[in-house]
Amino acid sequence: MTSSATSVPGGARRLAASPPPHAYFVGSAIFHYLGPAFAVLLFVRVEPLGVAWFRIASAAVIFALWRRPWRRLSTVGRTTLLTVVLLGLVFATMNVCFYVAIDRLPLGTVAAIEFLPVVVLAAVGARTARNAFALGLAVLGVYLLTDVRLEADVFGVAFAFANAALFAAYIVLAHRLARDRGLARLDGLAASMLLAAVAVTALAGWSAAPSLLDPVAIVAGIGIGVTSSVVPYVFDQLAMARLSRATYSLMVALLPATAIVVGIVVLTQIPTPVEVVAVALVVAAVALHRDGSRA
Repeated sequence: MTSSATSVPGGARRLAASPPPHAYFVGSAIFHYLGPAFAVLLFVRVEPLGVAWFRIASAAVIFALWRRPWRRLSTVGRTTLLTVVLLGLVFATMNVCFYVAIDRLPLGTVAAIEFLPVVVLAAVGARTARNAFALGLAVLGVYLLTDVRLEADVFGVAFAFANAALFAAYIVLAHRLARDRGLARLDGLAASMLLAAVAVTALAGWSAAPSLLDPVAIVAGIGIGVTSSVVPYVFDQLAMARLSRATYSLMVALLPATAIVVGIVVLTQIPTPVEVVAVALVVAAVALHRDGSRA
């Protein structure tokens, strides 16, 4: 008796052997909350705009040394270049708005506002009763976690809403870049970060300048860049390449839940019963949601 093995294309074999996209997202979510731990140290030495500059600038240097994206930009089309440029501008302005907002408002308030446009992105792609129900669970869970409230600081609220809109733009542009075959996704991310460094230097470089001779500020700034802008954004690209935009948008609801877990492990902050219920709702929503895309 003879038998023959069915050949499997190399690309399909690599895809099957790679981690699931949800694992990349969880990795991104974990590192997303390690960055603020460094920011706590840096806020006492550097103004919020300076922290934004350190985060983007250090990430840009790392991406430049790692990917050298300028070598491939000349081979891509105009649409891809436009996506790279827009994403770079979004990176710069989003981080500036975020740090100004959390300097004037509670982080929970900023997080709640940030989630609002993401809900819209997830709702656009829901399309089934099951996914719509999952979205409702996620919204309720995030609401309970963040204890939504608006403070009297109109200036801070304005920056929080600007950050929210830019975060939604990040999801749209980064997802488009992850699916673009004209440029390796990490090279596109690296090029965008380099452009972001130029833009954020014009916006906030002056605020970081006095701290460039402070070794502690420099080390902490590099830590923020790695944990907040290198590792999470790389994981996002790897996840977005295989997840629909609506699914990724819904999974963003896991970020507050991840913050609770990090708080328990790192800061021994035990959640309240309401927070436990909220985390359960968010996890149930992500488990219930089904991605209809073939990717």
